[in-house]
Amino acid sequence: MASVTYSAGIDHVSGALAKPGKSGQHSCEKMLLATHRTAATTSNKCNRLYLRVPVKRTSPLTQREHQIRNRFIGVAAMIQERSHDLSKITTDQQTFIAQKNEPNGCKTMKQWYWRVCGAEWDQQHS
Repeated sequence: MASVTYSAGIDHVSGALAKPGKSGQHSCEKMLLATHRTAATTSNKCNRLYLRVPVKRTSPLTQREHQIRNRFIGVAAMIQERSHDLSKITTDQQTFIAQKNEPNGCKTMKQWYWRVCGAEWDQQHS
């Protein structure tokens, strides 16, 4: 595993150091990404440097992949609509809080929306 030692005065760097350019003439398609993680151990190997190179897909999407993408788009739209519907917010919050501490209960409201709207989507499209 690679590690990075920065110059004196720089404690850590986190994020993209170099991004792909938008103009095609002088830009490269690579991204240089640095991360910093505070380890639970006394190890000083918490800085990492990654070079991300985009990979072009060579095969067309399968029917299953199209279905998965369409479901994701549909459920995300349902969540967006439902979370902004003032007539449902109070009952949704009450239902979420009621199931939150049960076994297999959703711990976040977003997770609960994905479960409920995903079930609605599956019921409508099965």
